[in-house]
Amino acid sequence: MRKVDPEARGHKASKETRQLQLIEATIDSLARRGYAETTTALVAVGAGLSRGIVNFHFESKEKLLIATLQYMADEYAAHWRAAYEKGGGDPARQLASMVTADFDRSISSKRKLAAWCAFWGEAKSRPTYQALCGQRDQAYHDTIIQICTALKADGGYDFNARATAMGLSAMLEGLWLRLLLGAEGLNRETACQAAFEHLASIFPRHFSRSDLDTRESA
Repeated sequence: MRKVDPEARGHKASKETRQLQLIEATIDSLARRGYAETTTALVAVGAGLSRGIVNFHFESKEKLLIATLQYMADEYAAHWRAAYEKGGGDPARQLASMVTADFDRSISSKRKLAAWCAFWGEAKSRPTYQALCGQRDQAYHDTIIQICTALKADGGYDFNARATAMGLSAMLEGLWLRLLLGAEGLNRETACQAAFEHLASIFPRHFSRSDLDTRESA
């Protein structure tokens, strides 16, 4: 969780700082209480601010939640894009970097995963949430398809790149869910290892079961 300077709780805190305090408190509330039980009053208490400050910056609970989802979507997008760039022009390194990044503490803490699940649970009936989540998913999925297509051509694999990309995304989302539910023996490190096992089974000419250790020590 990002730390906010204690002085930011004073009267001269910037608009951006206030909003970040409230967004972080909203993530906390979603993780602890779920969507239905999260209120502006509880968010204000969690942020150490008055309810009037919440209303001043976001006007309503719905606008606060939309801002929180947008913040999380932007954070995730910046995170995976940075991981992709870290892989340079090598599709295997790009994919390895993106998969490893998905299990970074800043992204896949139980707190963040619980907040994501709270929003996913509401997305079906809320077009705004669908749009925000859809933008994130589509850009990510298009990139995974691009990588799978390049690896297929390079390795001579016999698979459908689009279907394989969809399966990879579903596998990673499933590991996130199991992390949130506290599956026995699973933590971020073992989840990442499981993901690399899957990569080795799909792309044996590009990944091996020792890749996680060698890539992390590089």
